[in-house]
Amino acid sequence: MGSNSSRIGDLPKNEYLKKLSGTESVSENDPFWNQLLSFSFPAPTSSTELKLLEEATISVCRSLVENNPRTGNLGALIKVFLSRTKELKLSAECQNHIFIWQTHNALFIICCLLKVFISEMSEEELQLHFIYEEKSPGSYSSDSEDLLEELLCCLMQLITDIPLLDITYEISVEAISTMVVFLSCQLFHKEVLRQSISHKYLMRGPCLPYTSKLVKTLLYNFIRQEKPPPPGAHVFSQQSDGGGLLYGLASGVATGLWTVFTLGGVGSKAATPPELSSPLANQSLLLLLVLANLTDAPDAPNPYRQAIISFKNTQDSSPFPSSIPHTFQINFNSLYTALCEQQTSDQATLLLYTLLHQNSNIRTYMLARTDMENLVLPILEILYHVEERNSHHVYMALIILLILTEDDGFNRSIHEVILKNITWYSERVLTEISLGSLLILVVIRTIQYNMTRTRDKYLHTNCLAALANMSAQFRSLHQYAAQRIISLFSLLSKKHNKVLEQATQSLRGSLSSNDVPLPDYAQDLNVIEEVIRMMLEIINSCLTNSLHHNPNLVYALLYKRDLFEQFRTHPSFQDIMQNIDLVITFFSSRLLQAGAELSVERVLEIIKQGIVALPKDRLKKFPELKFKYVEEEQPEEFFIPYVWSLVYNSAVGLYWNPQDIQLFTMDSD
Repeated sequence: MGSNSSRIGDLPKNEYLKKLSGTESVSENDPFWNQLLSFSFPAPTSSTELKLLEEATISVCRSLVENNPRTGNLGALIKVFLSRTKELKLSAECQNHIFIWQTHNALFIICCLLKVFISEMSEEELQLHFIYEEKSPGSYSSDSEDLLEELLCCLMQLITDIPLLDITYEISVEAISTMVVFLSCQLFHKEVLRQSISHKYLMRGPCLPYTSKLVKTLLYNFIRQEKPPPPGAHVFSQQSDGGGLLYGLASGVATGLWTVFTLGGVGSKAATPPELSSPLANQSLLLLLVLANLTDAPDAPNPYRQAIISFKNTQDSSPFPSSIPHTFQINFNSLYTALCEQQTSDQATLLLYTLLHQNSNIRTYMLARTDMENLVLPILEILYHVEERNSHHVYMALIILLILTEDDGFNRSIHEVILKNITWYSERVLTEISLGSLLILVVIRTIQYNMTRTRDKYLHTNCLAALANMSAQFRSLHQYAAQRIISLFSLLSKKHNKVLEQATQSLRGSLSSNDVPLPDYAQDLNVIEEVIRMMLEIINSCLTNSLHHNPNLVYALLYKRDLFEQFRTHPSFQDIMQNIDLVITFFSSRLLQAGAELSVERVLEIIKQGIVALPKDRLKKFPELKFKYVEEEQPEEFFIPYVWSLVYNSAVGLYWNPQDIQLFTMDSD
């Protein structure tokens, strides 16, 4: 990236970069800009390449930070970019490769510079660099044009208005990345930013009218998952000699242009492509999540969140409510398909959570789908592979299930969907099982994993809440699912007995020694008893509401009936044990009458006959189990660091020095 330069290490000595960052002002009309912007190199893709590039250019950037107040060269570069974007749409239509190439290069340099500026100064100081007034060199004035706001508006226009072609793909990605960089000041603050200059620009003034169009474009970028063009297609046609058409043309237009630059040197093999199939979709989703989680302005709600929670289906012909600004229409079927296909990433799961939780139109549409297995199975797979996922991803997947199980129609329909050969479930071969039974198996497995590993009460609570919501609608439970429900209760029972024994021994020890601090076994006992009661309520809810649909659960209950003996007289469980005790007694009696050495098939036959004979009025009615997900107070304290951790780890072509990050600790997941 420089005259006769093919190595990153040569960049600080490049004459064009030195002139840009030096002490001499360069007019926006100077031919220098054509020379500066006529470079071609494959954009860095790996964090290693990006780190090398940043380390090589940091001295240039810092020199510009020091000299720009006197030269205004950053403003001149931005004005050059702004003037070019006015002709960008026409250039795309006319296939003007050179013009688009140079405009992309201008934006790439701006993005690299901004990243350093934002990491090394306050927003107020940054703003001063954008309001340099050319008429009075070295001075700043509040009356000067604000290039920061103009640049942001221009980026929004570029993202929403420029047609996506092979030659515009990279500049579209770069525009989105630059907007992410503009908002990255949050990374360098420990506290959540509630008032920010960049937020102010995005939420009012000339940027505001682009809100719905920007959100819609970013969503469609995610939906379409457009792959990048083949290497070189956006700049030049590949030639057998390793050169290219555009570089040849550019070399013929001007002399002293930057030579073709590759990270490994001229003629080196192409770098291994990134795993992401669509950098544009990835960056679009990250920007969308950042915008959706901006804090509200003091006098107005976040317009991007308003757009995300209110958009409608293209098939919805009802008028837009006048009270809801920034709304738009999008194809829900395409969005649903994309969400189903992309759940392997944290950011896609977070988008699904956001839409299900906050957009009632999307939630209603999804719950009405007859192919919910396409959405639920990827979520279950996230929970099943809990050991390989970060805790935030697991929480989002679990909360999505909790939101879905708030709907009785969902709870009924999942037991009607029959699945064949679930290959990723390895504990047992499942040749045929209902989606509902599989969901129960995976949630119970998550609870058991949590009991032995993370011991997170929040995870326990949400898992049990999802099971409780489903329990009244349990239908034709798979025998293995029924077994696992009782096995979980057995595990909890053993844990209860162990903690009770420890508490008893601890109490005896406290009588003989007053000096040794004792563990709080009473609190542990209280927690485990809460979980046991919840499990008993889930079993009771199924027996009370759908006994006739679940002979396998009755079988599992009878097989392990001794487990429940100790809880019959326990004051915390006496009431909820009445129905369970009645069912165990009733069916045990019928099996006793049938004789000894009964086969499994014969036992199930007796159970099915007994279900018909058991008077339903003998089962005591309890209030219906219903748990609703409620977001924590000040959810931004969780979601903003989470979103930015995704940006930090997932953004294409962006690198930040981990030592500079303040918002989250680098070893957290």
